[in-house]
Amino acid sequence: MDIHEHQAKDILATFGVPVPKGGVAFSPEQAAFRCRELGGGRCVVKAQVHSGGRGEAGGVKLCEDDAEVRAFATDLLGQSLVTKQTDANGKRIDRLWVEEASQIARELYLGFVLDRRSERIMIVASGNGGMEIEDLAEEDPDSLVRMEIDPAVGLAQYQARKLAFNLGLEGPQIGQMVTVLKACYRAYRDLDAMMVEINPLVVCKDDSLVALDAKMSFDTNALFRRTEVAALRDPGQEDPRESFAADHGLAYVGLDGDIGCIINGAGLAMASMDMIQLAGGEPANFLDIGGGASAKRVCQAFRTVLSDSNVSVILVNIFAGINRCDWIANGVLQAYKDVDIEIPVVVRLAGTNVEAGRKLIKESGLPIISADTLAEAAEAAVAARPQSIAAE
Repeated sequence: MDIHEHQAKDILATFGVPVPKGGVAFSPEQAAFRCRELGGGRCVVKAQVHSGGRGEAGGVKLCEDDAEVRAFATDLLGQSLVTKQTDANGKRIDRLWVEEASQIARELYLGFVLDRRSERIMIVASGNGGMEIEDLAEEDPDSLVRMEIDPAVGLAQYQARKLAFNLGLEGPQIGQMVTVLKACYRAYRDLDAMMVEINPLVVCKDDSLVALDAKMSFDTNALFRRTEVAALRDPGQEDPRESFAADHGLAYVGLDGDIGCIINGAGLAMASMDMIQLAGGEPANFLDIGGGASAKRVCQAFRTVLSDSNVSVILVNIFAGINRCDWIANGVLQAYKDVDIEIPVVVRLAGTNVEAGRKLIKESGLPIISADTLAEAAEAAVAARPQSIAAE
């Protein structure tokens, strides 16, 4: 789960990371008021959307006074910001962050991520901040400093000092960098984060370090024990399909194709999408219905898939272990009763109680296309698409 910049700054500040003074605004008047709270002089107005590259897209501006803040806020609020990290529709701007301007002498990059190879938290830092990490890795890979953290001892003092030296910091900057690093590590560890990023972390002209921008992502599987983090979720920044699915406990990722997928197990879902592409089609989504799926859960899966207007066919592919094929079959039949299904549905069942499940489908009298193998199911789904889509 992602959160907004101002929320990430609030969290990091509680752990000891220095951040600029500022406030969130939901209207042009409130934005101007925030500027006056900061003294009425120069301040920075930032669009709050879940995306990087906001500055390049026109979502960040240094304003000279509250009148300019109000004008810029009027232009931004209610609009969609299209960045290189969003799709063509962009992200809607419903809030702004207004903060005091900083006297920048140097910009650094600092990130904490999970390194799956070593199964440890890794610090990635660079003396060249302000750029996206992907661009840094491509354009100046030698500037990146990496450091793994042993979970048994945490981030050691000597490691933090070494990293500060490697970034070319000196004098009082060293101690401040150690404080920032240890604070970010504690925030990452204590809140079940998946990423903590400060970009840029700036060295000001008075030698102080300040986090000018911050980004945090969290493990959605741990939100049940992090209610204070879960409360920061902004559904308006999410794909409506994925938001609907998450609210009903379904693992869903929207894609650009037209063949909707309802599958149990992430591995089988990936294999099914590959088979659809091999058959000449494009999947509209990844959806893992999970184990022990009830008829109600299957109906929710159908509603989720059908919320995408691009879907022209639905492929149900179940290999039952914990699940039972007759449960899934009953769920499909229930979906026909409860959900307005007007497009072809292909069902492939295998595993526990497969014969009972196939019998229910066959005797239902519904226009369900049955398949025995995954390859047959993928080919049937591609063949069932409208001719206008198949011809594209």
